[in-house]
Amino acid sequence: MQQTSIKPGSFAAIYLDAFKGLQPNVWVLSITSFVNRSGSMVLFFTSLYLTRSLGVAVQEAGIIMGFYGIGSISGSYAGGWLADRFRNKTLMFFSMVVSALVLLNMLWIKNPVGIAAVMFLYAFTADIFRPANSAAIATCSTAGNLTRSVSLVRLAVNLGFSVGPALGGIIAASFGYTWLYIIDAITSVAAGIYLLLKLDDKAMQQSRKKTDEDVRAPSAYKDIFYLVFTLLTALYALCFFQFFASIPQYFSRSCQYNEDIIGYLLAFNGLLVVIIELPLVALLEKRGNISRFITMGAGFFPLSILALLLLPCGLPAAIIYTFLISLSEILAMPFMMNISLMRAKKGREGQYAALYSIAYGLANIIAPAVGLGIAGYFGFQTLFIVLFILGLMCTLGFARLFANTEVTN
Repeated sequence: MQQTSIKPGSFAAIYLDAFKGLQPNVWVLSITSFVNRSGSMVLFFTSLYLTRSLGVAVQEAGIIMGFYGIGSISGSYAGGWLADRFRNKTLMFFSMVVSALVLLNMLWIKNPVGIAAVMFLYAFTADIFRPANSAAIATCSTAGNLTRSVSLVRLAVNLGFSVGPALGGIIAASFGYTWLYIIDAITSVAAGIYLLLKLDDKAMQQSRKKTDEDVRAPSAYKDIFYLVFTLLTALYALCFFQFFASIPQYFSRSCQYNEDIIGYLLAFNGLLVVIIELPLVALLEKRGNISRFITMGAGFFPLSILALLLLPCGLPAAIIYTFLISLSEILAMPFMMNISLMRAKKGREGQYAALYSIAYGLANIIAPAVGLGIAGYFGFQTLFIVLFILGLMCTLGFARLFANTEVTN
């Protein structure tokens, strides 16, 4: 029987080579992230649940979803403090199980105030996970494969995002929103149990033994470069998160798409990231200064908005927008997280990881309220103009920040 072989230099060979040399713990973190994120489909459809099933106004739905961001910031800050003091494995398990139990309250709470409280508590407990997860990735990686480790975990997350929204759209359209919350809780607990059983944290525990010099390391909150970097990251995330916050409402209200079509568009983004990101990062991380890729990625965001501004509402515009914003994510996000992990000083890993997570938490607060607020009062075209301007500002900000600073792997 003739054996098939992979031709050296082919896309398949490059893709497989990108996985080589990664630690087993990174694979465990990736599998956990996939299972966990497959169940997080609920967040994509919560704003639609509020407006369609509960009759909440679009602006009010944006405010309610903003409480998720407040909880995210609080949880990230608490998680950073805890990650410098407790086992990452324990914190991640606690986060996944408790957040699942909190989210189940959505099954019987129907008033806006109660839902806002659930969103806050859910985000708080869920985002304790992030700093611990980031610190674990850094500990399980070497300087030569850190970006690839980050990208593998992101690949798993995006694979989960590609499965979750598509499945979530079908479930919401066929069985109702209640089952979204039940499935999210089940998958989150399952991921936590798997992590508890499979993650070998002996090496991570050894790396946590701090010397006096480590303890005296400067605080992340005094690192001016990093503070500016996190502010720009928050601005980028604010723009990018409209993909989940306001754009589904645009597709639903202006383009008349059902939940399943919206889910497929979100899944298209996840699949693009799964297919392209890891092999591309494996090639780019060998090319010296990685900061330029962040600037390039940020630049693709305003281009994606132009597709919605200039093209008539329809699938071609939606697909072009999704493709361009996916390129933005693929180029920018893995290298952003790489800088966050490389910049961290020993003994301060939790602080640096917390600041990076807080940047996304700020975006989670502002993105739904601002995006849905502008769309509700002034229309989606005005929102797209604002996002285009913010995207340009973000791109220029990164270009300026990195102008005299070369960041290498």
